[in-house]
Amino acid sequence: MRLLLLAVSVLAAASTLTTVLAPDWYVTVCVTATALLLTLARRSGLSWDELGLGRASARRGLRWGLVLAGAVLVVYLLGWALPFTREAFEDERAAGPSAGELVYRALVRVPFGTVLLEEVGFRGVLWAAIARLRGPVWATALSSALFGFWHVLPSRGLTRANAAAEAVFGTGTAGVTLSVAAAVVTTGLAGVLFCELRRRSGSLIPSMALHCALNSFGYALAWAAARG
Repeated sequence: MRLLLLAVSVLAAASTLTTVLAPDWYVTVCVTATALLLTLARRSGLSWDELGLGRASARRGLRWGLVLAGAVLVVYLLGWALPFTREAFEDERAAGPSAGELVYRALVRVPFGTVLLEEVGFRGVLWAAIARLRGPVWATALSSALFGFWHVLPSRGLTRANAAAEAVFGTGTAGVTLSVAAAVVTTGLAGVLFCELRRRSGSLIPSMALHCALNSFGYALAWAAARG
């Protein structure tokens, strides 16, 4: 229980720093928080295998990860190519950056910031700690619920930035509230999928690969859509 409280505190502090207090230090904060979480987990007696980072499951996890990333790319390219689904890629947050900034976000910020911290934090440390206490079902349910609420702060500006979200929810106070609630539910359900991948493979690699593909490929296609 002590590890759970410490891990949640570290994640809450990281969220506040990356979204409010020090957004320019995003990757540094995420890497530091990840290292701290792993240190706490190991000192609490969790093994690398329990954390989904063991050598035995790495090869299987890598195979799963490559298949999942490839599937995401195919689906995204189809969605981007079709006129009636392309609006989903129209996001103002991807319109401004240069090509160099795009490469940084897709290949550094997402994998070594977002994905590293969230997968190690929620599917690694929290999942393993809860599974040891209450089993995998509780581990998936609680870590996924926390993962959903983790997205409250980042999703507050969703309706202003994304054309599809604006069309569905509007831009008023009620629309913002509904979009945040939808983001919490959606990411919570995504957390269940990530946890199941982690449980079945015994490795964090599949959920990391899927998470990274969804974010990085999505950002790249949004950047391309903004340029016609």
